[in-house]
Amino acid sequence: MFVFEKKASIKITDPHLALVKMQGWCAYQERSQQDARDKLYELGMWTEAVEEIISQLIQDNFLNEERFACSFARGKFSIKKWGRIKIKQELKQKRVGEYCLKKAMKEIDETEYLNTLKKLIESKRLLIKESNKVKLKYKLLNYALSKGYESDLIYDVLNNMEN
Repeated sequence: MFVFEKKASIKITDPHLALVKMQGWCAYQERSQQDARDKLYELGMWTEAVEEIISQLIQDNFLNEERFACSFARGKFSIKKWGRIKIKQELKQKRVGEYCLKKAMKEIDETEYLNTLKKLIESKRLLIKESNKVKLKYKLLNYALSKGYESDLIYDVLNNMEN
């Protein structure tokens, strides 16, 4: 039996050192302010230092909530094929503001969104071995809902597929 031990996390007490580390961490990929806060607390920083470091990262443009939200929405839609509902939920969990949420949703092209939903449903339809049309429709509906698509759009796509 294997026992995995969590690697001992190194605590940083110097705010300047934490800032430098965070600059590299934020430069690697877009991060939310909440992700940065969580990371700083994980490093062992205290509240006052965390807020100072966050504001410095924002001033130096290492953190930008709007840029993060737009990048997150584009990525989750194009790579994972998530719908708007799931993307919004994830962004809200990361405490992204309402303005940035709206801006992020505008990053998703409506035509591409509908085409992606259709392709998702069509590809899932080929994988499901179900002869009962009602059960098949139910399974496809649940699948699309789990990906975060709106129910009215899903119904439209499912009804158009039958015709």
